Amino acid sequence: MDCNEARPLLDASADRELPAPDALRVQQHIDGCDACRRESESLRALSESLRAAPYHRAPDWLRERIVASLPATDDAAFATAARKPAPRKPRWLARLRGWLDSQRGPQPGLSGLAQAGARGRLVAQGWLVALVVALCAVAAGVTMSLRRPAEFAPFADELVESHVRAQLSGHDIDVISTDRHTVKPWFNGRLDYSPPVEDLAASGFALEGGRLDYIAHQRVAVLVYRYRKHVIDVYVFPEGGAAAASLRGNGPASPAPTREGYAIAHWNAEGMTWWAITDAAPDALSGLETSLKARLQSGSERTEGG
Repeated sequence: MDCNEARPLLDASADRELPAPDALRVQQHIDGCDACRRESESLRALSESLRAAPYHRAPDWLRERIVASLPATDDAAFATAARKPAPRKPRWLARLRGWLDSQRGPQPGLSGLAQAGARGRLVAQGWLVALVVALCAVAAGVTMSLRRPAEFAPFADELVESHVRAQLSGHDIDVISTDRHTVKPWFNGRLDYSPPVEDLAASGFALEGGRLDYIAHQRVAVLVYRYRKHVIDVYVFPEGGAAAASLRGNGPASPAPTREGYAIAHWNAEGMTWWAITDAAPDALSGLETSLKARLQSGSERTEGG
C-alpha cells in the first residue's frame, strides 16, 4: 500500500472503523511512512479532542425554525399518487387463481363444450404453474447448497481475527526457532496433545516457530511458517477434540478458498485437523499441504525420534 491508497483511509483508521485486514495494511504503511504517521497522529489527536468536548443540546427554538423552514406537504401530490393504477399482478398468479377456480366445478352460463375447453386450458395452466413451483423449489435447493460453505463463516472469522491480531500485536510467535526439536517440546505442558511439527524449508516453507491461541473454545497450537515474504499460520488440533467437534456441528468441511482477502485451507492428517491462513495466493497453501502430508507420511517424527 502506498500513500495514495493509505491517505483516504487514515480517518477511518483513526476512528477504528476499518475491517481488520484493511487496518493491518494501513498500519503497516504508517509504520514505514513518516508523513502518513504524522497525519495519522494528528487525526487521532483531533478525534480524541472531539470525543472529550462537552455535548450541548440544541435549543427548542432552533428545532422550531428548522421545522418551519421545511416545505409544506403537497396534498395534490398525494391525490395524483392515489390515482395511479395498481401494479399489475404477475401472470403466473392469475393462472394459479384460474386453476384453483377450475377445481370448484362447472361455471354457469357456459355450454358443455365451452366448459370442457376452458377446463382443458386451465388444467394445462395448472400444470404450468406446478412446473414453475417445482423449478423454484429446485432453484432454492441449489441456492442453499451453494451457500452451505457460509456455515463455516464464524470459524473462518475467528481464523482471520486470530491471524490479524497476531500480526498487529507484533507477538505472533511465542517460541522463535527453526528447529522442530525446539518448537515441539515447547508445547509440552501447555496443551493436552502433542502437535506434529515439521520444518518444510526444503519445499519453500521455512518453520519460524509457534504460539498458543484460543480457537473454537479450545487452546490450540499454531505453527508459523514463512513463504517468501508471507506469513502462514497453521492451526493444529486433534480430530476428536472440542474444536473439531464444534466444527462437525456446522456441516461438511468445505471452506471458501478466501476470506476477507486471506486464503484459507483445511485438511486432516495424522489424526489432526489442520487449518492454514495466509495473505499469499491460495496455491501457496496447496503447496504447504502437499509438502506437509508427504513429510508426515514419510514418518519423519518416528525416524528422527521426535
